[in-house]
Amino acid sequence: MPNPQNVTEENLVTPPLIGARLGVAALTRVLEAHRAWIEQRPGGLRASLRGIVLAEAMLDKVNLERADLNSANFIDARMSSANLAGADLRFADLANATLIDADLSQAVLMDAKLECALLGAANLSDAKLIRAALRGANLRETRLTEATLEGCDFTGAILRDAVLQQAKVCDCNFAEARFEGANLYHASFRSCKLPGISAADSNWSTATLQNCDFRKADLASGRFDRADLRQSSFWKATLTGASFQHARLNGADFESADLSGARFHDAATLSANFCGANLRLAQGLTQSQLGQARTDRNTILPNSSHGPFMLGSGAHRPSRL
Repeated sequence: MPNPQNVTEENLVTPPLIGARLGVAALTRVLEAHRAWIEQRPGGLRASLRGIVLAEAMLDKVNLERADLNSANFIDARMSSANLAGADLRFADLANATLIDADLSQAVLMDAKLECALLGAANLSDAKLIRAALRGANLRETRLTEATLEGCDFTGAILRDAVLQQAKVCDCNFAEARFEGANLYHASFRSCKLPGISAADSNWSTATLQNCDFRKADLASGRFDRADLRQSSFWKATLTGASFQHARLNGADFESADLSGARFHDAATLSANFCGANLRLAQGLTQSQLGQARTDRNTILPNSSHGPFMLGSGAHRPSRL
């Protein structure tokens, strides 16, 4: 494998090799020309840092809006408050990079690497993350509004207080991720893995969560009002005090889940599995709802008695403390 070559101002006119390094003077010239291009001034030229190595570079507040950063190496780079809006970051390596408060809105992050990156309060609204690797990344308070996430790995990532409103998420792995206080209003999650996530006080209202795996997740006090949870699994999940009002729970699996104190007013429960679930003090469940769902002798019903639920038993009414 050849050693990375240095790219000077003289040879920058030719496309750099993957793994080439950029000198300070050449980088300054590229950034100045790029700024002129953004401002539509004479002499402007869109920045192309394709394949360039900028590992450990100090790039705080850098403006690379709509730049070509395909396959660039930003490992351990400092890029807080950087403007990367609309940038082409396909195959880019941003592992361990610091991108706090950076603007990555509408950026393309196909096959990008962001393991353990610091993305706190960053803006990824309308960004496209396809097969991106974000294991252990910190996305606390990050905005992912209307972002597209497909085939991404968020294992162990921190998304506390993150905003994923109207995000489209498909076939992503969020195992053991932290979603406490996250806002996922009207998001669409399909065929995603979320086992063991910590998501107390998270808001999933009106979200579509179909064929998703929430096994052993902590979703205490979560809001799922008017959400579509059909065919998703909440096996042994903690859902104490959660709200499922007007939600679609058809075929959802709540086996052995803790749903004590949850609210189910006007929820659709046809074929929902409450076998072994704790429904003690659950509110809003009617005889019809429990009659359409599956319960067994290990189910704890709203009145604290054991199932299975029998029509006319009155066990759907929560017991008084």
